Amino acid sequence: MSTDTGQTCPSVRYTLGAATNTVMMHLVSSPAGAQFPTKVCELGVPLTASGAQLVQVTAAVLHPGNGRLPLPDWTAATRPGRIGVIGDTGCEVPTTGTVQSCRTGWPFPLIANSVASVTRPDLVIHVGDYLYREDPAREDDKPRNPGCTMSAEAASWACVVADFFRPAETLLAGAPVALARGNHEDCNATFRGGAGGAWFRYLADELRADGSCSRHSDPAAIRAGTLNLVSLDSSFADPGDTGSTAEKALFTAQLNQVNQDAQQHPGNDYFLFTHKPLWMVKSAGRTTGAVTWLTRVLSDAVADTGLHRLASNVRLVLSGHVHLYQMIDFNTVRPPQVTVGSSGGPLDDGPDDRLVVNQPVGTPTEPVHQSITQTVSTAGGRGIFGYADLRSTGTTWDLAFRNTNGVVRGPVCRLGPSLDNKSFLCSPGTAIGRGADRPGKGHLSVSRPFG
Repeated sequence: MSTDTGQTCPSVRYTLGAATNTVMMHLVSSPAGAQFPTKVCELGVPLTASGAQLVQVTAAVLHPGNGRLPLPDWTAATRPGRIGVIGDTGCEVPTTGTVQSCRTGWPFPLIANSVASVTRPDLVIHVGDYLYREDPAREDDKPRNPGCTMSAEAASWACVVADFFRPAETLLAGAPVALARGNHEDCNATFRGGAGGAWFRYLADELRADGSCSRHSDPAAIRAGTLNLVSLDSSFADPGDTGSTAEKALFTAQLNQVNQDAQQHPGNDYFLFTHKPLWMVKSAGRTTGAVTWLTRVLSDAVADTGLHRLASNVRLVLSGHVHLYQMIDFNTVRPPQVTVGSSGGPLDDGPDDRLVVNQPVGTPTEPVHQSITQTVSTAGGRGIFGYADLRSTGTTWDLAFRNTNGVVRGPVCRLGPSLDNKSFLCSPGTAIGRGADRPGKGHLSVSRPFG
């Protein structure tokens, strides 16, 4: 993206085999009004390329300063060794109600730097919700954000920079990213402009030039060597979090596509990442069934697929939406649900994990086998800011929660090898593994739709 109004895009120089190539990017969109005063350019780089760098750039300031573009660090026969998972990262500045201090109470800039410097990921997964500055006139960091200081400037390019691109700069410069859409990137009444329009212009899998917004997008399959990621757009699933099952048929059709794709690659691990969780437990009481879980329409849609479940090699579901970190598993073919909504916005209260275990959750209901929620006490309460750190062991995955400063808090958990009884073995105090060796550059490819 560039605020230069010229129609010429910069070029990318990269190495392919023994040759150095310089290829001009192609123009996706031109500046369009006050909300989008930028042009957007993109380029598909060959799968075996390395050393990509922007050249011939017309810009007053270049980010990152060295112009280097991170490429995948795995081969077709391997997978990312280290993955950082973040979610719900924006600074919450609503039109009414309590405003989060973007100067002193917003941890995302520090979390992004911790992911970059501590986890040093090969891949970053963001599970949605980037744009929280609904009324920039109420924010407390206006001097940093020219162009994002007035109510009318909400969801402008400058606000996208303030909420995401600037605080995440070090992280974005270090690793490829896979992005899911959150409910904050929603469509307005005109289905043009607004936060949804900004999503489709700057962040979506298929970028748009006209500022339009759609409530639903097709699933996107992302090949990361032998790991396959599938992004499911759940931004409009049960908009009020009331338990509605409207549009279940749409999500059933999309999840059938996910299962079909997974069944075509039975030797590969699949992670489904989507903003709204399928089985996250928000609260739980002492009696059977005294449990609040999200999001029923997605769980019902899974049950209505041809398999009546997710394919066996779908190893994890990664989500956000609830401002907590939580891992729950079922010790069945149902994959563990990892919720990472703790990377920026004001935190929610979480459940007492002891009351979550054995509670029936999902469609059909299955008792929770294990629950680990990062809160201020073992009895629940306010969540803890942080992110998820996933490391490949070569055959399975280690999972840890890291706090704002990148320090592991709680146990490190290893995903068991069984595809029929998926669960984590958690060991308090165990150091997280180094991750798989990284023998060379590989490929990250996106197909849309499946095929």
